[in-house]
Amino acid sequence: IFLAVANFEQNERGQQFSVIYKWSYRTEKFFPYQRIATHSARDWEAFDIEGEAFLAVANHREGDNHNINSVIYRWNPRTGLFEANQTIPTSGAYDWEFFTVGPYSFLVVANTFNGTSTKIDSHIYIWLGGSFQLFQSILTFGAADWEVFHIGDRIFLAVANSHSYDSGTVMPNNYYAINSSIYELNITAQMFVKFQDLLTYSALDWEFFSVGEDYFLVVANSFDGFTFSVNSIIYRWQGYEGFVAVHHLPTFGCRDWEAFHTTAGSYLMYSSAREPLSKVLKLKTV
Repeated sequence: IFLAVANFEQNERGQQFSVIYKWSYRTEKFFPYQRIATHSARDWEAFDIEGEAFLAVANHREGDNHNINSVIYRWNPRTGLFEANQTIPTSGAYDWEFFTVGPYSFLVVANTFNGTSTKIDSHIYIWLGGSFQLFQSILTFGAADWEVFHIGDRIFLAVANSHSYDSGTVMPNNYYAINSSIYELNITAQMFVKFQDLLTYSALDWEFFSVGEDYFLVVANSFDGFTFSVNSIIYRWQGYEGFVAVHHLPTFGCRDWEAFHTTAGSYLMYSSAREPLSKVLKLKTV
């Protein structure tokens, strides 16, 4: 059992390492197992393909250069280490999301910034012949998160667009109030096509969850251009109408949502770097 942490800043010696920890059954604690050189790492994604274990790191920037490689590591059982298997060019990478469709494996990256603009392509890759190859490019605006989810036999991808900024153009009135988009896989066309736009406010995270027969998406709205005190919104799946807003939740600089279920009920938890406490909400069903 491993736990990988993405360290964003340098250590006291000016080095940048992210750390993989391994669970000790004897001490019942995680201990440092492997250090990997990373560049302002934002995210790790762990996944398996055909029985092999992989880790993908989102390298955000090196100094002021956002156009750098992110790296996919493969577990080597002979050395007992994760070893670099493939590099993928990214631009201010913020998030990786892995998913499968039938026998096919996909990996999508959220590219945030290329040094001059947040209006850049994020890329979906497909595993073919032992490596990830470009499958599709989607225009995003400071993409901070991808969330994949299934409703019945339909497959969706939701992107959280954080802001629209371009150093070469006149600033819009508010570049934090922009659409985040949901895409649906069109099997016939072999591509993701836009399904729905939802107005968000510097969205940083999507979380999909279900309660009984109902499906929901909650967005982490963090900033509206004036204040961090903005509502995050829960959308309910309405079939033909897509996702419809059903709850407005007061949040402050919301960064992340997590849904979980226990025998006592269903819960939502949100965190913010701008509040001293995280909050847990219990979902009331009637």
